[in-house]
Amino acid sequence: MSTLIITNIGTILSGKVEAPVLGGDTIVIADKKIAAIGGAELKDQYPGAPVVNANGATVTPGLIDSHAHTVIGDYTPRQKMIDFIDSSLHGGVTTMISAGEAHMPGRPKDPAGVKALAVLASKSFYNQRPSGVKVHGGAVILEPGLTEADFAELAQNGVWLVGEVGLGGIKKPAEAAPMVEWAKKHGFKVQMHCGGTSIPGSSTVTAEDVMLTKPTVVSHINGGPTAIAPAEVDKIIEQTDFALEIVQCGNPKVADHVARTMKAKGQLHRIIIGNDAPSGTGVIPLGILRTVCQLASLSGISGPEAIAMASGNTARVYGLPTGVVEVGKEGDLVIMDAPLGSIGKDAVAAIEAGDIPGVSMVIVDGEIKVKTSRNTPPAQRAAKLL
Repeated sequence: MSTLIITNIGTILSGKVEAPVLGGDTIVIADKKIAAIGGAELKDQYPGAPVVNANGATVTPGLIDSHAHTVIGDYTPRQKMIDFIDSSLHGGVTTMISAGEAHMPGRPKDPAGVKALAVLASKSFYNQRPSGVKVHGGAVILEPGLTEADFAELAQNGVWLVGEVGLGGIKKPAEAAPMVEWAKKHGFKVQMHCGGTSIPGSSTVTAEDVMLTKPTVVSHINGGPTAIAPAEVDKIIEQTDFALEIVQCGNPKVADHVARTMKAKGQLHRIIIGNDAPSGTGVIPLGILRTVCQLASLSGISGPEAIAMASGNTARVYGLPTGVVEVGKEGDLVIMDAPLGSIGKDAVAAIEAGDIPGVSMVIVDGEIKVKTSRNTPPAQRAAKLL
């Protein structure tokens, strides 16, 4: 049984928005899962196990990008670049969720084709994780002609995501709502585009469209990249209990409005964070961390709460066994600290000051995947494998 001990931790962020800071300074990962959280005495229970000295830095759950437009492998045809998933790993992202393989060259739009693409993308990412990142690919895009039997077949083949409703030929609630109901019946999580048209062939989606379709997640409620009006946002907030996704490649003013409104309502558990990339905006490896810093420095959200929005909240919405520092959860962790030159004394203070933290280690299933991030500034206190 493989074991990894992380000790001398300054702060543990839980990923739970209702209780975002944990006590203890040591975490043990055994057989890919978190086995213990507590004091340094835990080390004595695992003699000979490798030890990481966190050097007083902060440990968070692995971050989850709730909105990635992956295709096949670590390549994006939209931006014609390789290793964008690996670059996100260096930004602390250990899990990605596809919002639809919309950028596949020659993307099929018939029922047989969209099913084949979803199954291929899903299985390929589960068979081979790019750089160790857990990519949940194969989000089927709704097209005319799909039946309930098609969703049952997809589910039998391991597909469980519906990509952004509105990206395909099914655009309006009268067409989409029955398909969404079939998908949910067979265990799917459903995402729905919200806001202005993003790519040729997509559509503008209003608050009423979203409410009538009843997705699991309101994709980029702050626009992808064009947002609906704040009054429309408020309708979704007040009249639904859907998860609300804030993305980096969206409207920052509306992101602030959503964050402040949900904070005042005591409903931060509904907010999740995504990149919405690769897109026309580009590829942003630090997009999740940038959004965390934006909300924590400008929108009245604490750093630990913002981290939870990018980890535990998303895991709960999608039913994933990661994103939380808790015994039994998957051993996906990030060690980060204030970057050199920051006014922050630790990662939380740096995030709340608007500074991207320095990532010194990223761990997936108890295995160190990144020893020093190539994309963040250097950490003031870097973790070391002893």
